[in-house]
Amino acid sequence: MKAIYFSGKAGDGKTATALGVGLKLQEEGFKISYFKPLGFQKGVAKKEDDDVLLMREVFKLPFPGDVICPVTLNPHYLTGFLLKGKENVLPLLDESFNRLKEGCDVLLIDGGVAPHTGYNQGFDDFSLSERWGAGVIYVLQADSDFDLDMGLLYSELWECRKIKVIGALLNNVSRAQLDKSKGIYKPLLEERKLPVLGIVPRQEEIATPTVAEFCSALNGEILAAPENMNRLVEDVVVGTMTIESALSYLRRAPNKALITGGDRSDMALTALETSTSVIILTGGLYPNVRVLARAEEKGVPVILVHEDTYTTLENLHSVYRSIHPDNEAAIKIVRKVIDTYMNWEPVLNYVKG
Repeated sequence: MKAIYFSGKAGDGKTATALGVGLKLQEEGFKISYFKPLGFQKGVAKKEDDDVLLMREVFKLPFPGDVICPVTLNPHYLTGFLLKGKENVLPLLDESFNRLKEGCDVLLIDGGVAPHTGYNQGFDDFSLSERWGAGVIYVLQADSDFDLDMGLLYSELWECRKIKVIGALLNNVSRAQLDKSKGIYKPLLEERKLPVLGIVPRQEEIATPTVAEFCSALNGEILAAPENMNRLVEDVVVGTMTIESALSYLRRAPNKALITGGDRSDMALTALETSTSVIILTGGLYPNVRVLARAEEKGVPVILVHEDTYTTLENLHSVYRSIHPDNEAAIKIVRKVIDTYMNWEPVLNYVKG
């Protein structure tokens, strides 16, 4: 049995990459299993992890969700359940690892929210990949030079621990960053002995969140056009300025979410005359009836939230696109990405030993 650990930040495409690699390996005749040691929970209500639902369905795994994803963290986990029984966490992870690896050829391990998450307790990506002898595929969305710096630092940490790194995948790369990724980022990574397995352009169909995913993250109330919750949201504009100042931003941002106070009917109505996917009204203030009538006419969902604008914007930072098991088109795109953009040979050589 070989284990492949997919490390990177949440939203960079770790799960999608793991899915594509798993499907490709399955076609090569390998039996696949999946493990997500650390789930992430931002709110109070606990629900089964979307990634677990996806992988369990696609690979027909017979294990319950609490075996595939045995531990759930939030940003304040040290003051919660972990301090009461932290000595039991690593044995619990080991128990799931040992159950999930039985009978499979390749165990796909989905990393934490970020490679360093859980470092103080020894269940960060570096510690766990070393603990289980897993080869690492590092999934990096390099939107800036700072992201590249982070990737180079992580590569040194893996090297210091003598962890096998199969390679890095520059994933979800915007059109503006493609040439820079090929001409600058890839050579710099390979100079540090971190082979680049591929450069994957942004796939809007699977990378861009939907209005429904925004609404779920905000626990919002839908006031208009509920039938169009599957619209994609490519940009976010905060409408706190005057209409004159905002107009140029509203016109330049396609398929956007506008976040503004419920008392800013003028801002909402102006946004509805531009390319807008959703209006998010903050402060628990219901809008003027003209806003809802125009939104219904345009087919643009309106969502009401009770938090202020700043808190609402903060809550959206954790939103990224999930692939659902019944979304066959998205699964096909993920599989095609591996064939089109990824150098498959190093992965296959690692699996075959």
